[in-house]
Order: sequence, then C-alpha cells, then structure tokens
Amino acid sequence: MTMYDYVIVGAGPGGCVLAHRLSADPGTTVLLIEAGAADTNPLIAVPRGFGQLIGDPSITWQFPTRPIGPAQRVETWVRGRTLGGSSSVNGMIYNRGSRADWDALEQRGNPGWGWDDLLPAFRAIEDNSLGASAVRGAGGPLQVSTTTGTDPLLEDVIAAGTGLGWRRVADLNETDDERIGYAMATIRDGRRVSAADAFLHPVEHRPNLTVAPDTTVDRVLLRGDRAVGVLGRHRGQVIEHLAGREVILAAGALGTPKLLQLSGIGPAEVLRAVGLGVAVDRPAVGARLHEHLVWSLQVRLAEDLGYNRLLGTEAGRRESAAEYEATRRGPLAAPGFDLVAFLKTRAGLDRPDAQLQIAPFSMAPLEPGQALRLETEPGMLCIGYLLRPDSEGSLRLTSADPDAPLDIDPNYLATDHDRTVAVGVFRAMRRLFAAEPLAQRIGHETVPGPAVDTDDAIIGAGLDHGTCGYHAVGTCAMGPDDDDVVDARLRVRGVAGLRVVDASVLPIMVSGNLNGPVSALAWRAADLILADA
Repeated sequence: MTMYDYVIVGAGPGGCVLAHRLSADPGTTVLLIEAGAADTNPLIAVPRGFGQLIGDPSITWQFPTRPIGPAQRVETWVRGRTLGGSSSVNGMIYNRGSRADWDALEQRGNPGWGWDDLLPAFRAIEDNSLGASAVRGAGGPLQVSTTTGTDPLLEDVIAAGTGLGWRRVADLNETDDERIGYAMATIRDGRRVSAADAFLHPVEHRPNLTVAPDTTVDRVLLRGDRAVGVLGRHRGQVIEHLAGREVILAAGALGTPKLLQLSGIGPAEVLRAVGLGVAVDRPAVGARLHEHLVWSLQVRLAEDLGYNRLLGTEAGRRESAAEYEATRRGPLAAPGFDLVAFLKTRAGLDRPDAQLQIAPFSMAPLEPGQALRLETEPGMLCIGYLLRPDSEGSLRLTSADPDAPLDIDPNYLATDHDRTVAVGVFRAMRRLFAAEPLAQRIGHETVPGPAVDTDDAIIGAGLDHGTCGYHAVGTCAMGPDDDDVVDARLRVRGVAGLRVVDASVLPIMVSGNLNGPVSALAWRAADLILADA
C-alpha cells in the first residue's frame, strides 16, 4: 500500500496532461496508472501505422456494442491501451470544437467552460507549426502541424469544395464557418505526437511522479462518502494505492463510467442486478452517451492516383516504408485523413453541422479486431458525420467481474434531428464528389453504391455499414443539477475527493475530433484542482 497526493487513473490525453501539471510542484506526489503497457511499439510513432494498431488487442481495448440496425450488426469500439491512451492509436486529427460549442456548455450551467475560458488552455498546450496568433498557440508541449502536397488529387478535392462555397483555409481551427483544408494533426516531422510524447515523457523523470503501466484499476476505494484510493491488479498481484487529496478518473467515456459503477456509484438497479452494493445511487452514470455514426463514401478513380497502389500491396508498402525511414515523408507520414471540411447541410444554419474527412485511398471491408486494409485498385474515401447528435445511448455493467464485457447501446439516429442531418451529410458527400474538377477523376461510386438513394436507404446504409467516430461523450456529464454526475469543477456528486477529467464529462458534443478538446479540458481542470488544493 502506497500513499500519494493524487492518484490518476488512465494515461490518455486527460491523464497525461494532469500528470504534467500536478507534478510541477515538487512537493506534490502524483501516481499515474495505465492498464496498458508502455508505448514502445514502434508503429505508434508512424502516423499511418495506426491502421495496424487499431486491430491489435495488445495495445487497444475492443468494446463490442449491442446489435445495431436492421442487420443487427455488432460494432467494435476501439480505445487505446498504452501510455498516451487513444492518442497513441488514433488518426491524429486535431480539432478544437467551435466557440458556440463551448459557450453552449457554459450556458447549460457550467461556469468556467465557455470559449473564453478554453481558448487560453488551447493556446497553452499548442505548438502549432503555423505560429502563434490570437487563436493559436506556439511553444506549448503539444506539437501540431498540417501536411500539404501529398497527392495531386487532394488539390482537386479542395477546388471542388471551394466551388461548393466552402472556404479554403490553412488552419481549420481558426474560424467556425464552412471551410475545407489540409488536416491539422498531432504530427511533427513525420512522427505522431501522442499525449504521452507531449505531456508525460518530458516530465516522467520527476521524483514526485510515479507512472504505473500494466496496472488495471478495478474500483475506487471509499471510506464513508470519500474516495481514498484505488484497488486493482498489477501483473496478477492485487495492488492498493491511497490518495491523500484526490482520486481522479481519466479512463475515458467508456472506462470511467465502468469504474464508477464497479465502485458502487451508478444506477442502483444496474448495480443490484449484478450483485454490487450501492454506495451512491447516480442514474446518469453511463447514461446520456453521444457518439458519431460515420457514413463512408468510396469511389473508383478513373486514373492511377492516390495511395492504393502503394499501401494496398506488399511491394508498395515496402516502398513507402523505405521512403518513410529515409525521409519521414510520404503516405506513411500523413494523418488518418488528409483533408477535413466543415459544412452546413442546409441553408439558414448559423454554423456547420457536418464534418467530412477525405483521403486518397479506399478501404477493404473493415473486420473487427483486424488491421485496416486498402483496396489495390485506385480509389478514394470520404467519411462524414453530423457534428452534434442528440440521440442518447447508454453503457452499463453486465457483471461484477471487472473483466466482463459492457452493455453498450449506441442508440444511433433515435431522433428526427439526427436522421435528417445524417441524410444531409451523405448527400453533401455526393455533391463534393460530383463537383469539378474532382468529378472528372472519378469512374464510379463503389460504396455504398448508387442504388442507395432514398432517405431511408441512406439511413439504413449508415446503420448497417457505418462505423462509430470513436468520439463518445456524456457518460459522466457535468451540469448544475443534482442528477448530473459531476459539477462544473468536475467533482463527482456525493463523493468527496473524487473527480472525472475526460470526455465523459461533456454533456454535448464539441464539433469534431476529441483529442484536442480533452487535452485542453484537462489543462483547464488542472487549474481547478490546483485552486482547490
């Protein structure tokens, strides 16, 4: 048994940022616990190595969902299981959410979480290759950059987008209007910059910071109504670590509500059903889940362009690997998607409600637990999703055994709003591919195919063949009411000394990918924790 001031569970973006900030005071002791191993897999550093990583259960969690849609398809939600968490295995797209998203969070009764509060955090964490500005940071720990000129096809995509009225920008995070440009990504000099690279490894030598990989936390230890530590396992041995000040959960929108429920904090009927005692009846733990459902549109190209010839064959992969090793450039140095667009699905909206991501390759059918595979014939892929779904899913325990699978219900497209916007997103993807000069490069649509044309068929294609965005939020959402899991200072209601700092606290989606928002959220949370110390 050991004692620390702060025990942080989860070494993803939230946990790494907190370890960085809270251990800056040499008089404060910090323990950072990660269920996965150290981030020594060489593919982590290779940006397009993520395609091999996301199917590897040694470095990722694989969470199956309830059957979805008419086809009763079981989806697999992947999360990082190594230092850096999902930032070590994701597609590296760096977005921040719009001003209106963060202001809406504050307007829901969460003071201190508006855009004016978060912008300083974003600027503090960023080392943007475009340099500092009123809305960008430079010199911070998290290096971000854009990549241009990787394939001539991409310039045609941008030209097609501008023809539809989307403004070309160098920095997709600089404005909140309709726009298209090369993705901002957590990449620098051809190498992935994970949360562990940015925030943890530069400070892990601090004598007051202890990093404990290969350690699974099974529950939070409670003494009365106070969290006093955690109980878990390290390589088969039971471990117990105590927290003098706080236990901070940063295990993500899936891991954190699971851990709270295992600790007796959650819906009483769920806990009793699996034989657990109820410490705090909190029905919203695991509820209010929001996730992006992603549509894919793939085409066969009329010319030999794109990456398929290289990355879809063994000989091509060897060639690309040799180029990457020699120069840190080429297709392997790019993020998961080269281009990003934010757009409005219909006229009259005050801001974009859809996001597209485009890459000059096309994928073979995705198989759960397997690496991503590309087609060998030239192709192109666009994925799209509505930015702010209001359908609510849920997550709950199926057993008191910490290793048992979860019951995850995505509940996609449960509202008229989500179905209407989803159809608009898909039709916008088709408009992009039909616009010149891109249209002349395209032979025909291969996925889902021209037969998918009615609104019902489009919705069915998403439910039967879409994927999650890996952007779940809301399962421990913050808010001002007694039934909200955490308050505006991210403290768990009903339990002293227990805080949550990850995507689960967001009651609404912030527009785009979550790595950047969670990093800034944790930076802001560190200010609150230090002020409460």
